[in-house]
Amino acid sequence: MEQRQPQTMENAMVFRSMQMADIPFICEIEQEAFTTPWTKGAFENELTNNQFAHYMIMDIEGEVAGYGGMWLIMDEAHVTNIAVRSTFRGRKLGERLIRELMKTAAFLGAIRMTLEVRASNYVAQNLYEKVGFHSVGVRRGYYTDNREDAVIMWVDLPKRRKDSLGE
Repeated sequence: MEQRQPQTMENAMVFRSMQMADIPFICEIEQEAFTTPWTKGAFENELTNNQFAHYMIMDIEGEVAGYGGMWLIMDEAHVTNIAVRSTFRGRKLGERLIRELMKTAAFLGAIRMTLEVRASNYVAQNLYEKVGFHSVGVRRGYYTDNREDAVIMWVDLPKRRKDSLGE
């Protein structure tokens, strides 16, 4: 009789492209994670009209556990948003998600990635530093809800290897 490996979160996790049907779940996560969440219409616009947009879902056992998005312009990727559902936080899934975004950006030809993060969001800043981002400046009064500053962070992405792409 064949023994099955126990299902772990690691082998139950799938990264996939965001679809229109995912938007209600994404909006729930937005409400949990952000003081000024994006709207359903904003995500619909990103998926249908923004040629630079790339959004992914982190699916765990059929549940949308998190998502991330970026704009890829020339050889630079700009993270637009990244969030993990509250019931999945504290499991290093944010790190998995940002690393997957970085890997995808490099695969698509980006050589650098940038993002803005609230100056008060030390948890996120520490996460980004952990995966290689570094602070390069501040955008004063960037956030419209309270005029909070944003820390601008950049990372150089690993060069994609042609042999790993089958070229």
